[in-house]
Parts: sequence; structure tokens; C-alpha cells
Amino acid sequence: MSTFTRSDLTFNSGDDSCAAWFYRPDTTGPVPGVVMAHGFTAVRDQRLDAYAEAFAAAGMAVLLFDYRHFGASAGEPRQLLSVKHQLQDWDMAVATLRQQPGIDPERIGLWGTSFGGAHVQAVAARDHRIAAVVAQIPFCWAEKPQQKVPLQKTLGLLYAALKDSLRGAFGLSPHYIQAIGDPDDDAAMTSPGAAAGIASITPADSGWRNRVAARFVFQLASYKPGKQAGNIRCPIHYTIAARDAFISPATIREAAALAPNAEIASYDCGHFGVYVEPLFSEVARDETAFLLQHLALQRT
Repeated sequence: MSTFTRSDLTFNSGDDSCAAWFYRPDTTGPVPGVVMAHGFTAVRDQRLDAYAEAFAAAGMAVLLFDYRHFGASAGEPRQLLSVKHQLQDWDMAVATLRQQPGIDPERIGLWGTSFGGAHVQAVAARDHRIAAVVAQIPFCWAEKPQQKVPLQKTLGLLYAALKDSLRGAFGLSPHYIQAIGDPDDDAAMTSPGAAAGIASITPADSGWRNRVAARFVFQLASYKPGKQAGNIRCPIHYTIAARDAFISPATIREAAALAPNAEIASYDCGHFGVYVEPLFSEVARDETAFLLQHLALQRT
């Protein structure tokens, strides 16, 4: 196991900057690196530091960042989710890590979870320099929702999204909705145990805010990163939560079947179970082993 240091780092993306933590192992010679980011509205302090520490202790550098408009990163208005902008953030984070002294730019991996797991598939499908990918409980496409949403709630989300889109078109402040909640809540993402699940990964001083600009709803139908899995040339590890009430495990398995070099690891838990014990240590160990295998610490 390696010791490591963590430092603050910022990088430019679009007209704003992203805040990141940079983990550097105390080893000599060029080392591989992993770029990491969270899922839907989530921020780096919601248990991603635990994964980053595991990877850094294994001898890999890590760049863990917040998307623009979220957490410690810049960007106005706040809580504005743009798939296009978040993919740009990933591209700039990868470029930033490749440029760091002591990092082997040809041994860069991606690690994304939930909506971040969607993005790593899209990035790796077009950046064939990426050496390995971990897509943890990833959104792949929206055709097969895990939980049936009542028509009234669907119409409410569409109305909120339309209202927010119109406000954005006229340069007005966003119309926000609750991001995550239980089935009876008027929230964007609802499932049994969702509120308790997000609470289990959120420290008291977290930068996470439980709201999002509603216009993101219109992006979900057209964003299908799992359909691009056939273009991912590098090895990809799909982590599945078998009892996931947010993301259908079936869609993840179908995406993995498209990828030429995919493996699957499934765990008996819900969506948030992979972040905390008793399963966190097992999940982190398996993902670390995958990354070490494909981001070999020694050149051959």
C-alpha cells in the first residue's frame, strides 16, 4: 500500500472552473491516473473521497472533481445540470490529469457513478486513449425505468421542466425542484428509501444541495450513453446494485453486452448500498483490482 497526499486543484472548463482534489501516491516514476466524478446533482464529498483514497493507496493518482454549477465548482446559475457541459468537464479533467508531472498520460482510467457512470461511457466511446473504465451503477438509457412513475407526477415534472426552460430562454432565474426524495415527494428522482440513502452518504458539512433546475428532464430521453458501449475499446467494469430502485440492472447488463471488453460485478443491495458498509470495502476492492490490472503499475 502506498501513502499519498491530497491537494486542491482547479481547472478551466468552458467559461468557468471546476474544483478538484488531486491525490498523488508517494511513489517514484510515472504513475497511472483515474479521473472521478459523482452522479445526479451529487458532489465529491458524498463518499467519493473514500473510493479515491482506496485507489491512491493502491498507487494510482486520482483527480476527483465537482461539475460546474455544483459543489465547490464555479458556474451560475447554481444547480444547473447540462449533459453537454458535464461531458466537457470530463474532457477537461482528463486533459488536466494527463498534464500533471509524474503521470503517465497513456494510463488514464475513468470512474463514474450513477449519472457519472453514464458520462464515463460516453467519454470512453470517443476518447480511445482511455485505458480503463469503471461505470458504477450507471445510467445507460431511460427506456426501461426501474419504478413506474404515476402519470400525475410525470406531468408535474414536465410542467416544471417547461417552466424552467422558458425562464432560462428569457434569462430569468431557474425554476428549481427537489432533486431526490421518497415516492410521496415532489422530487426529480424518487424511490423507496431514497431519502435515507442519500442521507447515508452525505456528511453534515457537505456542499450538496437537494435541488436542481428542472430543465434537465428534457435531456434524459435523448441521452443514451449505454448505446455507445460498442464503441468503447478499453476494458470496462460495470458495477451493478441488484436491488437498485433508481436504475434498472437490465439496462446495465444490456450495455455491457454491447461493449467488446466488459465485465460485470453485481452486489445484493440498493442504489446507495455500494457507497457504505457492509459492501463498500468489497466494491472498492474489486474496482481497485480491475483498475490495477488494466492500468498496470509497471510497463511491460
